[in-house]
Amino acid sequence: MPDSLHRCAWCGNDPLYVAYHDEEWGVPERDPRALWEKLVLDGMQAGLAWITILRKRDGIRDAFHGFDPEIVARYGDADVERLLADPRIIRSRAKIGSAIKGARIWLDMREGGEDFSTWLWSIVDGRPIQNAWTDSAARPVATPESEAMARALKQRGFTFCGPVIVYAFMQAVGMANDHGVECFRHPQVRAMAGS
Repeated sequence: MPDSLHRCAWCGNDPLYVAYHDEEWGVPERDPRALWEKLVLDGMQAGLAWITILRKRDGIRDAFHGFDPEIVARYGDADVERLLADPRIIRSRAKIGSAIKGARIWLDMREGGEDFSTWLWSIVDGRPIQNAWTDSAARPVATPESEAMARALKQRGFTFCGPVIVYAFMQAVGMANDHGVECFRHPQVRAMAGS
């Protein structure tokens, strides 16, 4: 029997998408490693549907050693070839290279005394943006904040991080609460942000 909860229309009725919407999307994430993983996954989505990434996410995590930046940063040519041959992931040389480069930048930041989470969250002053869209309203695909974050990431050397990808990332990790106001998750996610 279907439940009677009102959800954001974008998640449809695919059980994987519904679970992602109900349990993950919009929840404020502060863990630096988890944020890097999500940024990589959003970059891998470029040109694809998010459901494709959700269906491959476990395989991608496994293939990339749980997104441990210390391991991924040491990947060489043999690892790239291994990944290109792995049907569980998005087999794009550019996207694989972007993940490896991103791990190296993440480590450089940490070794320089910068926390990836604090740095990213500073772009939204450390607190989630609380939007009040109706479910029928079109959300923006990019915002001034996502444009600023994309510029900052690119200045650091990250790739696959344009303003549209970055806004999807911001929505996913709770930097912007974009659940529709009619959605049962909107007030829950707002409460998680402490506002």
